[in-house]
Amino acid sequence: MSASLSLRAPTPLEYFAALVADEQSLNLLEAAITIAQDEFPQLDVQQVLAEVDTLAQRLKRRLPADAAAAYRLRALNQYFHQELGFAGNVNNYYEAGNSFVHHVLATRRGIPITLAVIYMELAAQIGLRVQGVAFPGHFLLKLRLPQGEVVLDPFSGRSLTRNALEEFLLPYRHGAGLPDDQELPMELFLQAASPRQVLARMLRNLKEIHRSGQDWPRLLQVQQRLVTLLPGEAAECRDRAMTWFALGDLQAAAVDLAHYLAEVPDAPDRQALEAMLQEWRAKCARGGPTLH
Repeated sequence: MSASLSLRAPTPLEYFAALVADEQSLNLLEAAITIAQDEFPQLDVQQVLAEVDTLAQRLKRRLPADAAAAYRLRALNQYFHQELGFAGNVNNYYEAGNSFVHHVLATRRGIPITLAVIYMELAAQIGLRVQGVAFPGHFLLKLRLPQGEVVLDPFSGRSLTRNALEEFLLPYRHGAGLPDDQELPMELFLQAASPRQVLARMLRNLKEIHRSGQDWPRLLQVQQRLVTLLPGEAAECRDRAMTWFALGDLQAAAVDLAHYLAEVPDAPDRQALEAMLQEWRAKCARGGPTLH
Protein backbone atom coordinates (compact mmCIF):
# COMPACT_ATOMS: atom_id res chain seq x y z
CA MET A 1 0.00 0.00 0.00
CA SER A 2 1.50 3.32 -1.08
CA ALA A 3 2.11 6.00 1.50
CA SER A 4 -0.52 8.67 1.52
CA LEU A 5 0.48 12.04 0.14
CA SER A 6 0.37 15.05 2.40
CA LEU A 7 -1.49 17.62 0.34
CA ARG A 8 -1.42 21.21 1.53
CA ALA A 9 -3.95 23.74 0.37
CA PRO A 10 -2.34 26.79 -1.26
CA THR A 11 -2.14 29.95 0.80
CA PRO A 12 -4.22 32.91 -0.42
CA LEU A 13 -1.06 34.46 -1.88
CA GLU A 14 -0.09 31.23 -3.67
CA TYR A 15 -3.60 30.93 -5.10
CA PHE A 16 -3.43 34.53 -6.34
CA ALA A 17 0.05 33.96 -7.80
CA ALA A 18 -1.19 30.97 -9.79
CA LEU A 19 -4.13 32.96 -11.16
CA VAL A 20 -2.01 35.90 -12.35
CA ALA A 21 1.00 33.95 -13.62
CA ASP A 22 -0.12 33.87 -17.25
CA GLU A 23 -1.57 36.87 -19.09
CA GLN A 24 -3.61 34.79 -21.52
CA SER A 25 -5.42 32.73 -18.90
CA LEU A 26 -5.80 35.47 -16.27
CA ASN A 27 -9.41 35.43 -15.04
CA LEU A 28 -10.03 38.97 -13.80
CA LEU A 29 -13.13 38.21 -11.75
CA GLU A 30 -11.64 35.19 -9.97
CA ALA A 31 -8.38 36.99 -9.18
CA ALA A 32 -10.30 40.04 -7.97
CA ILE A 33 -12.42 37.90 -5.65
CA THR A 34 -9.32 36.37 -4.06
CA ILE A 35 -8.08 39.79 -2.90
CA ALA A 36 -10.53 39.48 0.01
CA GLN A 37 -8.98 36.20 1.19
CA ASP A 38 -6.35 38.06 3.20
CA GLU A 39 -9.18 39.41 5.33
CA PHE A 40 -11.52 36.42 4.93
CA PRO A 41 -9.32 33.28 4.57
CA GLN A 42 -12.33 30.93 4.44
CA LEU A 43 -13.98 32.80 1.57
CA ASP A 44 -15.30 30.32 -1.02
CA VAL A 45 -14.18 31.86 -4.31
CA GLN A 46 -16.05 29.31 -6.43
CA GLN A 47 -19.28 30.13 -4.62
CA VAL A 48 -18.84 33.83 -5.38
CA LEU A 49 -18.16 33.02 -9.04
CA ALA A 50 -21.32 30.90 -9.10
CA GLU A 51 -23.31 33.80 -7.64
CA VAL A 52 -22.18 36.08 -10.46
CA ASP A 53 -22.97 33.35 -13.01
CA THR A 54 -26.50 33.07 -11.58
CA LEU A 55 -27.03 36.82 -11.96
CA ALA A 56 -25.76 36.67 -15.55
CA GLN A 57 -27.90 33.71 -16.51
CA ARG A 58 -31.02 35.38 -15.13
CA LEU A 59 -30.47 38.30 -17.50
CA LYS A 60 -29.37 36.14 -20.41
CA ARG A 61 -32.62 34.15 -20.35
CA ARG A 62 -34.60 37.34 -20.91
CA LEU A 63 -32.69 38.43 -24.00
CA PRO A 64 -33.65 37.34 -27.51
CA ALA A 65 -30.83 35.39 -29.14
CA ASP A 66 -30.63 37.98 -31.92
CA ALA A 67 -30.80 41.03 -29.66
CA ALA A 68 -28.71 43.92 -30.95
CA ALA A 69 -25.76 45.12 -28.87
CA ALA A 70 -27.48 48.42 -28.01
CA TYR A 71 -30.51 46.51 -26.73
CA ARG A 72 -28.31 44.23 -24.63
CA LEU A 73 -26.54 47.24 -23.15
CA ARG A 74 -29.79 48.96 -22.20
CA ALA A 75 -31.06 45.71 -20.64
CA LEU A 76 -27.81 45.27 -18.68
CA ASN A 77 -27.85 48.83 -17.35
CA GLN A 78 -31.47 48.50 -16.25
CA TYR A 79 -30.77 45.13 -14.64
CA PHE A 80 -27.51 46.10 -12.92
CA HIS A 81 -28.37 49.55 -11.59
CA GLN A 82 -32.16 49.47 -11.25
CA GLU A 83 -33.23 45.90 -10.61
CA LEU A 84 -30.18 44.62 -8.74
CA GLY A 85 -29.54 48.04 -7.23
CA PHE A 86 -25.76 48.26 -7.68
CA ALA A 87 -24.53 51.78 -6.96
CA GLY A 88 -21.62 53.73 -5.57
CA ASN A 89 -21.02 53.62 -1.83
CA VAL A 90 -21.05 57.38 -1.36
CA ASN A 91 -21.44 57.20 2.42
CA ASN A 92 -18.41 54.94 3.07
CA TYR A 93 -16.30 55.41 -0.03
CA TYR A 94 -12.96 54.61 1.64
CA GLU A 95 -14.13 51.49 3.42
CA ALA A 96 -11.92 48.48 2.61
CA GLY A 97 -14.99 46.33 1.94
CA ASN A 98 -15.67 48.35 -1.21
CA SER A 99 -12.67 46.58 -2.76
CA PHE A 100 -13.96 43.08 -1.96
CA VAL A 101 -16.11 41.59 -4.72
CA HIS A 102 -18.11 39.32 -2.42
CA HIS A 103 -18.90 42.24 -0.12
CA VAL A 104 -20.05 44.42 -3.03
CA LEU A 105 -22.25 41.57 -4.28
CA ALA A 106 -23.85 41.29 -0.85
CA THR A 107 -24.35 45.00 -0.17
CA ARG A 108 -24.84 46.19 -3.78
CA ARG A 109 -22.53 49.10 -2.92
CA GLY A 110 -18.94 49.66 -3.95
CA ILE A 111 -16.38 51.89 -5.60
CA PRO A 112 -16.24 52.28 -9.39
CA ILE A 113 -13.57 49.65 -10.06
CA THR A 114 -15.22 46.83 -8.09
CA LEU A 115 -18.61 47.60 -9.58
CA ALA A 116 -16.91 47.60 -12.99
CA VAL A 117 -15.38 44.14 -12.48
CA ILE A 118 -18.81 42.66 -11.77
CA TYR A 119 -20.42 44.62 -14.61
CA MET A 120 -17.79 43.46 -17.13
CA GLU A 121 -18.39 39.82 -16.23
CA LEU A 122 -22.17 40.16 -16.65
CA ALA A 123 -21.61 41.96 -19.95
CA ALA A 124 -19.30 39.23 -21.24
CA GLN A 125 -21.85 36.55 -20.44
CA ILE A 126 -24.52 38.29 -22.54
CA GLY A 127 -22.18 38.84 -25.48
CA LEU A 128 -20.94 42.38 -24.86
CA ARG A 129 -17.23 43.22 -24.86
CA VAL A 130 -17.01 45.88 -22.17
CA GLN A 131 -13.53 47.05 -21.19
CA GLY A 132 -12.25 48.81 -18.11
CA VAL A 133 -10.67 52.25 -18.39
CA ALA A 134 -8.16 53.31 -15.73
CA PHE A 135 -9.25 56.95 -15.87
CA PRO A 136 -7.49 59.23 -13.36
CA GLY A 137 -9.42 59.28 -10.11
CA HIS A 138 -12.47 57.40 -11.37
CA PHE A 139 -12.50 53.98 -13.04
CA LEU A 140 -14.73 53.86 -16.14
CA LEU A 141 -16.09 51.38 -18.67
CA LYS A 142 -16.26 51.51 -22.45
CA LEU A 143 -17.60 49.47 -25.32
CA ARG A 144 -17.92 49.92 -29.04
CA LEU A 145 -21.36 49.80 -30.61
CA PRO A 146 -22.23 50.16 -34.31
CA GLN A 147 -23.22 53.75 -33.48
CA GLY A 148 -19.82 54.49 -31.93
CA GLU A 149 -17.93 54.14 -28.66
CA VAL A 150 -19.84 54.49 -25.39
CA VAL A 151 -18.13 55.43 -22.11
CA LEU A 152 -20.00 54.50 -18.93
CA ASP A 153 -19.67 55.45 -15.27
CA PRO A 154 -20.01 52.21 -13.26
CA PHE A 155 -20.85 54.30 -10.19
CA SER A 156 -24.10 55.57 -11.68
CA GLY A 157 -24.59 53.76 -14.99
CA ARG A 158 -24.80 56.96 -16.98
CA SER A 159 -23.22 57.39 -20.38
CA LEU A 160 -20.57 60.10 -20.29
CA THR A 161 -20.30 62.85 -22.86
CA ARG A 162 -17.02 64.42 -23.90
CA ASN A 163 -17.76 67.40 -21.64
CA ALA A 164 -18.46 65.14 -18.65
CA LEU A 165 -15.16 63.33 -19.24
CA GLU A 166 -13.32 66.65 -19.35
CA GLU A 167 -14.91 67.61 -16.03
CA PHE A 168 -13.71 64.31 -14.52
CA LEU A 169 -10.23 64.99 -15.87
CA LEU A 170 -9.96 68.63 -14.82
CA PRO A 171 -8.62 67.99 -11.26
CA TYR A 172 -5.96 65.68 -12.70
CA ARG A 173 -4.87 68.18 -15.36
CA HIS A 174 -4.60 70.96 -12.78
CA GLY A 175 -2.80 68.73 -10.29
CA ALA A 176 -0.33 67.65 -12.94
CA GLY A 177 0.13 71.21 -14.22
CA LEU A 178 -1.40 70.48 -17.62
CA PRO A 179 -3.74 73.35 -18.49
CA ASP A 180 -3.42 72.72 -22.23
CA ASP A 181 -5.50 69.67 -23.09
CA GLN A 182 -3.60 69.26 -26.36
CA GLU A 183 -0.55 68.04 -24.44
CA LEU A 184 -2.36 64.88 -23.34
CA PRO A 185 -5.42 64.20 -25.50
CA MET A 186 -8.53 62.60 -24.01
CA GLU A 187 -7.95 59.42 -26.02
CA LEU A 188 -4.81 58.75 -24.00
CA PHE A 189 -6.91 58.45 -20.84
CA LEU A 190 -9.52 56.20 -22.48
CA GLN A 191 -7.25 53.29 -23.33
CA ALA A 192 -8.48 49.89 -22.23
CA ALA A 193 -6.94 48.54 -19.03
CA SER A 194 -5.64 44.97 -19.03
CA PRO A 195 -6.81 42.56 -16.31
CA ARG A 196 -3.41 42.95 -14.64
CA GLN A 197 -3.77 46.73 -14.62
CA VAL A 198 -7.27 46.48 -13.16
CA LEU A 199 -6.03 44.23 -10.35
CA ALA A 200 -3.10 46.55 -9.67
CA ARG A 201 -5.45 49.50 -9.31
CA MET A 202 -7.73 47.54 -6.96
CA LEU A 203 -4.76 46.61 -4.80
CA ARG A 204 -3.35 50.13 -4.81
CA ASN A 205 -6.68 51.43 -3.55
CA LEU A 206 -6.37 49.07 -0.58
CA LYS A 207 -2.69 49.94 -0.24
CA GLU A 208 -3.56 53.60 0.23
CA ILE A 209 -6.34 52.80 2.74
CA HIS A 210 -4.01 50.70 4.90
CA ARG A 211 -1.05 53.07 4.51
CA SER A 212 -3.17 56.03 5.60
CA GLY A 213 -4.39 54.04 8.59
CA GLN A 214 -0.85 52.81 9.37
CA ASP A 215 -2.24 49.27 9.41
CA TRP A 216 1.12 47.66 8.65
CA PRO A 217 0.08 43.96 8.75
CA ARG A 218 -2.79 44.52 6.30
CA LEU A 219 -0.62 46.82 4.17
CA LEU A 220 2.02 44.10 3.93
CA GLN A 221 -0.54 41.56 2.71
CA VAL A 222 -1.61 43.92 -0.07
CA GLN A 223 2.00 44.66 -0.99
CA GLN A 224 2.80 40.95 -1.19
CA ARG A 225 0.12 40.68 -3.85
CA LEU A 226 1.36 43.76 -5.71
CA VAL A 227 4.93 42.44 -5.84
CA THR A 228 3.57 39.10 -7.09
CA LEU A 229 1.31 40.76 -9.67
CA LEU A 230 3.91 43.29 -10.91
CA PRO A 231 7.32 41.60 -10.69
CA GLY A 232 8.84 44.18 -13.03
CA GLU A 233 7.85 47.19 -10.92
CA ALA A 234 10.70 47.59 -8.45
CA ALA A 235 8.96 50.51 -6.72
CA GLU A 236 6.57 48.02 -5.16
CA CYS A 237 9.57 46.32 -3.51
CA ARG A 238 10.78 49.69 -2.23
CA ASP A 239 7.38 50.38 -0.71
CA ARG A 240 7.22 46.93 0.82
CA ALA A 241 10.67 47.52 2.34
CA MET A 242 9.28 50.46 4.27
CA THR A 243 6.44 48.31 5.60
CA TRP A 244 8.86 45.56 6.67
CA PHE A 245 10.78 48.31 8.48
CA ALA A 246 7.61 49.53 10.20
CA LEU A 247 6.93 45.95 11.29
CA GLY A 248 10.47 45.59 12.66
CA ASP A 249 11.81 43.05 10.14
CA LEU A 250 15.02 44.77 9.00
CA GLN A 251 16.35 41.74 7.18
CA ALA A 252 13.33 41.52 4.86
CA ALA A 253 13.36 45.31 4.51
CA ALA A 254 17.02 45.27 3.47
CA VAL A 255 16.43 42.56 0.86
CA ASP A 256 13.62 44.54 -0.75
CA LEU A 257 15.45 47.85 -0.68
CA ALA A 258 18.61 46.31 -2.14
CA HIS A 259 16.52 44.85 -4.97
CA TYR A 260 15.01 48.26 -5.70
CA LEU A 261 18.40 50.00 -5.78
CA ALA A 262 19.80 47.32 -8.08
CA GLU A 263 16.85 47.64 -10.46
CA VAL A 264 16.67 51.45 -10.41
CA PRO A 265 20.25 52.72 -10.47
CA ASP A 266 19.17 56.31 -11.22
CA ALA A 267 16.64 56.55 -8.38
CA PRO A 268 16.31 60.24 -7.44
CA ASP A 269 16.56 59.47 -3.74
CA ARG A 270 19.31 56.89 -4.16
CA GLN A 271 21.76 58.50 -1.74
CA ALA A 272 19.26 58.58 1.12
CA LEU A 273 18.09 55.03 0.42
CA GLU A 274 21.65 53.66 0.29
CA ALA A 275 22.35 55.24 3.69
CA MET A 276 19.15 53.68 5.02
CA LEU A 277 20.13 50.28 3.63
CA GLN A 278 23.58 50.46 5.24
CA GLU A 279 22.01 51.35 8.58
CA TRP A 280 19.57 48.43 8.37
CA ARG A 281 22.32 45.97 7.46
CA ALA A 282 24.48 47.20 10.30
CA LYS A 283 21.65 46.71 12.80
CA CYS A 284 20.98 43.23 11.44
CA ALA A 285 24.64 42.34 11.85
CA ARG A 286 24.64 43.54 15.45
CA GLY A 287 21.32 42.24 16.71
CA GLY A 288 19.82 39.68 14.34
CA PRO A 289 17.25 39.97 11.56
CA THR A 290 14.29 41.32 13.50
CA LEU A 291 13.69 44.20 15.87
CA HIS A 292 11.15 43.77 18.66
